[in-house]
Amino acid sequence: MYETTYHRPSSVDEAAALFSKGKESKYLAGGHTLVPVMKQRLASPSDVIDLGKLKDLIGIEAAGDTLTIKAATTHYDVATSGPAQKAIAALAHLASQIGDPAVRYRGTIGGSIANNDPAADYPAAVLALGATVKTNKRSIPADEFFKGLFSTALADGEIITQVSFPVPAKAGYCKFPHPASRFALTGVFVVKTKAGDVRVAATGASQSGVMRVPAIEAALKANWSAGALDGVKISADGLMSDIHGSSDYRANLIKVMAQRAVTAAG
Repeated sequence: MYETTYHRPSSVDEAAALFSKGKESKYLAGGHTLVPVMKQRLASPSDVIDLGKLKDLIGIEAAGDTLTIKAATTHYDVATSGPAQKAIAALAHLASQIGDPAVRYRGTIGGSIANNDPAADYPAAVLALGATVKTNKRSIPADEFFKGLFSTALADGEIITQVSFPVPAKAGYCKFPHPASRFALTGVFVVKTKAGDVRVAATGASQSGVMRVPAIEAALKANWSAGALDGVKISADGLMSDIHGSSDYRANLIKVMAQRAVTAAG
């Protein structure tokens, strides 16, 4: 058994200070990534700093054309939030599809995007909506935040404090879930901005993590309809191929999930 010191700070500043003092510190949000890897002895942090109960990191606010979700807000709270449902219904729907009730009651938006699992749902929404990830040090545009499998632009010790989403004209999300984990074998988030631009992001498909889908963006910008994607061909190059589905299968899923997402968006 190895020793780990558990901390429950009272502020973001205190959390950052505790992190810097530890030899191998880790932040804890919902715990769905850190706790399992600790159980498997794949991580042995000297200090575990719990961010999940910090009041400054919990809450949802819709103001003007922006929906702001603080980092320790749970998936359940996003899914059931009136302001979130009114501002970006597709985002609330996405949160309602994450894992099972136990996961949704504990998991947080900040923990999900900081971990950047290649099959996680939130990264697709953050990227497609062109959100801004705010930390205790800076603001990071979505297009600059995700760097690859389990990799982000976050510096060591940096804490996500909130995510700001521009409210779109239309948005939809659909995924083909793994029957056990509910992770996305492939999920697609489609957005039509109020300026008329189209952004589409897919999760669970690429070997490098969440990705934009230019072919679908171009087709939907010309004609926002599910039928506009009938003739679109998605390349299987760079897509994952495993026991759950080949790269060609995932390429087809990207198109099908996009069509369903457009239909859901209206």
